[in-house]
Amino acid sequence: QVQVVESGGGLVQAGGSLRLSCIVSGLTFEDHHLAWFRQAPGKEREGVACTDRRGGSTRYADSVRDRCTISRDNTKNTLTLQMSSLQPEDTATYYCAAQKNLAGGWCVLGRYEYDYWGQGTQVTVSS
Repeated sequence: QVQVVESGGGLVQAGGSLRLSCIVSGLTFEDHHLAWFRQAPGKEREGVACTDRRGGSTRYADSVRDRCTISRDNTKNTLTLQMSSLQPEDTATYYCAAQKNLAGGWCVLGRYEYDYWGQGTQVTVSS
């Protein structure tokens, strides 16, 4: 059974930083592209950042490009998202997702491409 578990969310003041973590089990970790998505109340889920199977290539949403870093550790089955200069508009539930991809290539930020999802971790940024 695949399990995806996020942690690291919380309340932070504008300008602050957070580090989100995700542990994935029950699948062959290195066969999957991984991504972070977020969903604010009343809005659609949007892709934040993704990384390919090896961690060699990444993509970022324009809204976070210079403020976030996604990384993975294939020896520990973990994915992280380091976020800095957080703003109130970053307030959302953040989700970790995995996409099986044996063909390789670039990861994508489309939510319908991902097969496994966590329950999310809440990030709240106060002004």
